[in-house]
Amino acid sequence: MEKLTLNVEGMTCEHCEARVTKALSEVSGVKNAVVSLDEGTATVEFEKGEVTEDALIDAVEEVGYEVA
Repeated sequence: MEKLTLNVEGMTCEHCEARVTKALSEVSGVKNAVVSLDEGTATVEFEKGEVTEDALIDAVEEVGYEVA
């Protein structure tokens, strides 16, 4: 298992937090995604070798947010 924390910009409410959580959770190989609106972060646990950082960033960007 690997863990990665992304800095997510553009979240302004709990709905945003839920959208990012759902987008990350739907990436194949992701086991857990915890998004914090207050901290502006998304911490993702995933299977080593099954998920790339680019895939996680793409998932966040596809729902309208930016990864710094």
